[in-house]
Amino acid sequence: MQTIEVPIWPYVYGQPSGSGKIRSLPEDFIVKENLSFEPSGSGEHVFLQIEKTGENTEYVARQLARFANVRQRDVSYAGLKDRHAVTTQWLSVWLPGKADPDWAQFETDSMKVLQAVRHARKLKRGVLPGNSFKIVIRDWQGDQDKTIRQLEAMKTGGIANYYGSQRFGHAGQNVNKALAMFLGAKVGREQRSLYLSAARSYLFNQILADRVIHNNWNQAVAGDTYMFDLSHSCFKSEQPDAEIIRRLEAKEIHPTGALWGRGETGVSADTMNLEQAIIERYPELAQGLIDCAVDKDRRALRVNVQDLQWRFISGDILELAFTLSAGSYATAVLREIINIE
Repeated sequence: MQTIEVPIWPYVYGQPSGSGKIRSLPEDFIVKENLSFEPSGSGEHVFLQIEKTGENTEYVARQLARFANVRQRDVSYAGLKDRHAVTTQWLSVWLPGKADPDWAQFETDSMKVLQAVRHARKLKRGVLPGNSFKIVIRDWQGDQDKTIRQLEAMKTGGIANYYGSQRFGHAGQNVNKALAMFLGAKVGREQRSLYLSAARSYLFNQILADRVIHNNWNQAVAGDTYMFDLSHSCFKSEQPDAEIIRRLEAKEIHPTGALWGRGETGVSADTMNLEQAIIERYPELAQGLIDCAVDKDRRALRVNVQDLQWRFISGDILELAFTLSAGSYATAVLREIINIE
């Protein structure tokens, strides 16, 4: 069986200008979910804003189901959050006709309930507009002037919307396990979903990498499909016109890349040829996704880095704060400026 390696994806703003350590302490990596609506205050679902430290989302959901004496499927969340961080996120618990338990009794040293409010509908995947990050890079060393220039460029131009290395596992093991699964290896249900995501993310990153190399990751290409900023809505254009170019420059829309699977590609002309050339390099991954009934989708090649701020502390600590749209990775920002230890 072919072994697939996860490469160092091409950089947008040159080589990293420094090095440093992240996640030395949980509080060095703070993530906060931003809801796109306010819970109504009444309904069958309890929305809980929970701050967790050193715990993953699925563990918290299981503990909530046990505490509230409900089925696992009655607990919902909008997105997965990293374990090695301090994260604030929302979960919902379906409690029709039931009173709220004493949520304070749910709290532990690693989990704290910040808010509890009722709502008519459960929390669904993908409803988040974005996440806010505060990250401390310790033992930073490098070219401070170059780092500042790169950060200013990201603030103006956004970043390549790569999937982070955590999606692929250590040394790309999740991609290779996906390949083994496609060739007949038996895996559990949770692992199956993980490996399918890794395979699709790997193909997307390869498509994005090719466009970064050709310097059109943020430019119009004939046959592109574009995604509106802070939205999953798309539209297709055979040939870019002046309005599309204006909106790209304003970062109101972004070119997209394929999330591979069954169905129509959603692109044509030059973009279809570009994507097909990448897919043909990995026929087992591409066909495996189709055989597993994964549907094609699109993902923005570029993401805006909103409210980006930075400061250097004592010369060897760099602190960053910014917001990214949901599904984008903070490590895609960090990789442009530091080699991560």
